[in-house]
Amino acid sequence: MAYLDLTQSYDIGAVVAGKAMADADTATLSPLEWSVVALAQRDRLSSLNKPGRVALAMGRLFGSRPNPELADAKLEALRRIAVLAWHRGYAIASHEIRAFKAAGFTLAQYELVLASISRSRNARNNQRAHV
Repeated sequence: MAYLDLTQSYDIGAVVAGKAMADADTATLSPLEWSVVALAQRDRLSSLNKPGRVALAMGRLFGSRPNPELADAKLEALRRIAVLAWHRGYAIASHEIRAFKAAGFTLAQYELVLASISRSRNARNNQRAHV
């Protein structure tokens, strides 16, 4: 009877996971980028959509709401990821992640943003549970 040692394959996975965590530890964002992440907490998911015909007509009739979209494409990509993370956690569509990377961010920065938002969401939920 042959013996197959599977522990080596697990060790390789641990090394890869350890490298990904090390990259996330070295990722940083500027203070401006962190402020975009914080402000995105107040944005609704609907702020990510382009206004439709009805919304444009209502805006003309009653006055338009301010557009939350940022002028800088890189900051707007960060805002989109942050809004999605504040509302959906880690359930973010792959095309949004690709757009985030195309804007000039790295996967390590993506993981940093999601981890930070996750910690904040958990702290807020724990605070509500104890009140």
